[in-house]
Amino acid sequence: MKHQRLDAIRDLLSNSLVSSQDELRRKLRRRGIHVTQATLSRDIHELRLFKGPGGYSLPNGNAANGAVAEDDGPPSVEEMLESFGLRAHQAMNQVVVKTVMGGAQPVAAALDRAGWPEVVGTIAGDDTVLVICPDTRRAGEVEGKIRTLLES
Repeated sequence: MKHQRLDAIRDLLSNSLVSSQDELRRKLRRRGIHVTQATLSRDIHELRLFKGPGGYSLPNGNAANGAVAEDDGPPSVEEMLESFGLRAHQAMNQVVVKTVMGGAQPVAAALDRAGWPEVVGTIAGDDTVLVICPDTRRAGEVEGKIRTLLES
């Protein structure tokens, strides 16, 4: 199991940007690999991963494929929800998105940049984003989109 886990970590880092241990743990969980923070820390140490401003890198200095290209533009809603999103709930014509502490503003900014036609605007606190929609039907659509992204 350990070798599979280490191979999965190498694969994740070679194919995507990973900015935190928690993000790495969630990505592993999506692959069916459940790992504690302590075990993940040992794995990071054993693999001699380097953490720079763009996130974790493999010991040979290679960042994720396409990391340079992705740095040219702002992160997408998908990337922000993957990194910071926890859950979403509709409240009439609004959707409340819970994030990790400090994650609300990057998620709100990504939603604003995305230009979803169902979104009138967002308001962000520390760990909560209020997504305002023109009506309850479109709020339901936004909640569904966000939930799908959170579960992927």
